[in-house]
Amino acid sequence: MAEIRQRKGKGPAKDESYRTAIVEELDTSESDTPAPPKPKPSVKELVTDEEEYSPWVDILRVISFLIVASCGLSYLVSGGESFTWNMRAPPKYMQLDWWKTQLRGPIYLTPAELAQYDGTDETKPIYLAINGTIFDVSSNRRTYGPGGSYRFFAGADAARSYITGCFADDRTADLRGVEEMFLPLDDPAVDAHFDAAELAALKEQELKEAQEKAHEALAHWIRFFEASPKYSKVGYVKKDKNWLDREPRRKLCESASKGRKPRKIPGTEE
Repeated sequence: MAEIRQRKGKGPAKDESYRTAIVEELDTSESDTPAPPKPKPSVKELVTDEEEYSPWVDILRVISFLIVASCGLSYLVSGGESFTWNMRAPPKYMQLDWWKTQLRGPIYLTPAELAQYDGTDETKPIYLAINGTIFDVSSNRRTYGPGGSYRFFAGADAARSYITGCFADDRTADLRGVEEMFLPLDDPAVDAHFDAAELAALKEQELKEAQEKAHEALAHWIRFFEASPKYSKVGYVKKDKNWLDREPRRKLCESASKGRKPRKIPGTEE
């Protein structure tokens, strides 16, 4: 604001014009000062007198969104089975026992220790092993427990029986000679159609193919247990390094032997 100084005038006309100039200067100075901004109205001020803001509306919206999202996620995870997480076989990461296994780490059992988990003691889980890997099949006690159709697998590493199908006879992990079930039977009448070199090469090829079939037959079941949402891998079987040297070599079981077919004569139809 400009400083006001009183000056001596010589007459009424001069005094009047001087006062007018001062008033104009005061009005101009005050108009140059910007007016302070008005505060923004709060949420409550925007609401009319007939309405009052309530946080319960927002709370209900959040709850509704969570319910809808949960139903949609349940539908996706269960493959369309349930909207409410009520699944017959929930994924492994939704099972408490699976998380306990992950936190605890793998267990190591000898064949004798593994035999204690065959389902006869209901206070213990049911374990089976296949090619040295132990799986918990307690969720299907009716099948793998006493009296179940697959009870022969429980409490043992019965890898051989998964290939041969001889559940009772082949409750062992000894796979020596199991590929014979995929080899054709020797027949002198058929073999006479080959010279010695051809027959040797043929038998070598047949052995290679038989070993591949045996390997794939076992791998199929290993993949089954690893991928199943009902069964979890819990550990491994402890065995001596040379344990097979102390085991007598097994003959092919009767059921697997009956499945072998004679070698085909060259040029004949399958």
